[in-house]
Amino acid sequence: MDDLQDKKKYESEIYQNWIDQGCFKPSYNFDKNFSICIPPPNVTGSLHMGHALNNTIQDILVRYHRMNGFNTLWQPGTDHAGIATQMVVERNLEKENIFRKDLSREEFIEKIWEWKEYSGSTIINQLKRLGSSCDWSRERFTMDEGLSAAVRKVFVSLYKEGLIYKGQSLVNWDTKFKTAISDLEVVPTDVSTQIYYIKYPASNGSSITVATVRPETIFGDTAIAVNPSDERYQSMKDVTFTIPLTNRSVPLIFDEYSDPEMGSGAVKITPAHDFNDFEVGKRHNLELLNILNDDGSLNENCPAEYQGMDRFDARKQVVKSLKENGFIEKIEDYKTTIPYGDRSNTIVEPYLTHQWFCNAEELAKQAMKVVNDGETKFFPQNWEKTYFQWMENIRPWCISRQIWWGHQIPVWYGPDGKEFCAETEAEARDQAIDYYKADKIILKRDQDVLDTWFSSALWPFSTLGWPEKEKTLENFYPNSVLVTGFDIIFFWVARMMMMGNKFMSQTPFHTVYVHALVRDEKGQKCQNQKECHRSS
Repeated sequence: MDDLQDKKKYESEIYQNWIDQGCFKPSYNFDKNFSICIPPPNVTGSLHMGHALNNTIQDILVRYHRMNGFNTLWQPGTDHAGIATQMVVERNLEKENIFRKDLSREEFIEKIWEWKEYSGSTIINQLKRLGSSCDWSRERFTMDEGLSAAVRKVFVSLYKEGLIYKGQSLVNWDTKFKTAISDLEVVPTDVSTQIYYIKYPASNGSSITVATVRPETIFGDTAIAVNPSDERYQSMKDVTFTIPLTNRSVPLIFDEYSDPEMGSGAVKITPAHDFNDFEVGKRHNLELLNILNDDGSLNENCPAEYQGMDRFDARKQVVKSLKENGFIEKIEDYKTTIPYGDRSNTIVEPYLTHQWFCNAEELAKQAMKVVNDGETKFFPQNWEKTYFQWMENIRPWCISRQIWWGHQIPVWYGPDGKEFCAETEAEARDQAIDYYKADKIILKRDQDVLDTWFSSALWPFSTLGWPEKEKTLENFYPNSVLVTGFDIIFFWVARMMMMGNKFMSQTPFHTVYVHALVRDEKGQKCQNQKECHRSS
């Protein structure tokens, strides 16, 4: 019997022969079409065992339909992966004593492209070693020029419809990378900490006690809330409360958010640093008082002695001062859940900032309808519940990121801050000339890039040549099936459904096959950063 090395040699020779003979290319001569777009692996390293499972399932479906006379396309490609790839490259450069802050944006992006070529080729070679019967002549990357053009076109179109806008809101903020991150990049972690019961002096000579695990955020308080049904506070409607360690007073408000059965029934409202408080603040038109810099240090909205201090150092000092001034009623051990960034391993802050948002609620309407109508089916069907749970409670989608690697937002600003959204700088300049009635206008491009899921949401049709009306697009959109893990039903599947129905007027795939996740010995799902890889 031949040894393993000979078997590998024969496998490679046979596989190359399949490619040379064009066995994986569609012929366009059949009435029956079958297509799958590969969930593009991130160019953050190499494939893991989850990819092996996912692509094996796809290969089974593709080969079965090809053998049964279907005109079959398995569309391959890779994803630029935004912050994940940037982080990998930064870490690699730091090993060589090279730091991003010492490079220009162009120099750093060039380094990432070099990494992309290495990681991307590694991934493609691994897929080939798996025997994946993709049409490799159609390999795509989410930052190819054609796909980038599709991203710009979609952005501009949604902007013109008012479905993309710039606004101020709370986002998940990673203080290490100084960028907004998606919910998928936030890891809720159970921790043991302390809860502080703090007394707020009242204007009528009494006081009220509220509990918090983040005492440094008292400087961002803009109200104290109690439940409208709480009889204890009905006579205090006109009472105000002084924020400890400051001379600033805040009103008492009545809102259902406060639970009268919890402690004093009163809660501090910090709209700029808590997602629930932000909603309370909107209902009561409260001031949004941000107390943090983008690195997590306290800013000028705090008393002078705390300004510039790291948030956790400030917490210790605030607690010390509260104790010294008699504002601490008690401190208890407490178990809670705290959000950590999955890549920075830093506590994520709810942070008030100006970002670009997409009105996902409007786009979700048709995406839900096609599933309700049976145009797209989930298998197993129970995953439809997960899909609808996300879609029915969808929030504005924060699509901007404060990093360098990715699709730069196609918006330029005039001298007075006027926005000009266009697919090219030349088009933006024409808009500016018309607006300002002047020939020489200095425009500055928005420095942010798009959330990596934005370009991924276009994958089923951008890889087929859209916005050009190519034969491949006509034959293979909608895709026949999507094979994916359940962890990205909302972050990827739902967004492809939204964008596909919006720009193609058709659901992007008829069937979503949801498989289990491959996990390591600790029960954590395989990721490119984890030691959960297959060897080639």
